[in-house]
Amino acid sequence: MSAPTMAHRLAAEFVGTFWLVLGGCGAAVFAADPAEDNSVGIGFLGVSLAFGLTVLTGVYAFGVISGGHFNPAVTLGAALAKRVEWKALPLYWVVQVIGGLVAGGVIYLIANGKPGFTPTGHMAANGYGEHSPFHYSLAAVLIAEILLTFLFLLVILGATDDRAPKGFAGLAIGLMLTLIHLISIPISNTSVNPARSTGVAFFNGAGAPAQLWAFWLAPLVGAAIAGVAYPLLFGRGEELADRPVRDAALDR
Repeated sequence: MSAPTMAHRLAAEFVGTFWLVLGGCGAAVFAADPAEDNSVGIGFLGVSLAFGLTVLTGVYAFGVISGGHFNPAVTLGAALAKRVEWKALPLYWVVQVIGGLVAGGVIYLIANGKPGFTPTGHMAANGYGEHSPFHYSLAAVLIAEILLTFLFLLVILGATDDRAPKGFAGLAIGLMLTLIHLISIPISNTSVNPARSTGVAFFNGAGAPAQLWAFWLAPLVGAAIAGVAYPLLFGRGEELADRPVRDAALDR
């Protein structure tokens, strides 16, 4: 079996990121409280599960091709932990952001089919201060996003370590993202993913584009710390940078 080409890997990252934003942010926009009261809708719990399920399904479907990052922060942490080659990082980032933006556009188009819908402030954008769901400060949001992304990357790196049980990575990663959303939707609407934040910010408006810097900076900082810390704390089960190529070679 031949190794995935870079084109195949980028296609997987595009589709996976598109699915994450469409499934997670789409659930927040369309289904969280569609009746605008408390009698109908999936609420915070449902949106948290939607984000977790998109990653779970995406990792199992596309992880063997690209590593299943769907998130610039994950790619940075993986590169620092020597799980993916550095030359792939800018290419992954570009297609992840494009995938998120395309998904945001699709959500916007569908949502406009509802009478009276306005995207301003209603596109599941991330924010702090007056744009936080419960008005958490910038400092609180930065701490939460850095810490939760750090822990998310530790789980990802641990679940995909050569020493980990095989076949369970997608489940662990998806459940971790669900838990992260259960904790932090009230704080920042939960990012831990710059592509997810970018995908809806410009459609949302209402201050989201101006605050986008925080939802790039904090996840990247948290992921970078985890990428450096994981092999120092727990050792390294393998040294190969290009995991998709390695996995394909093992299947021959």
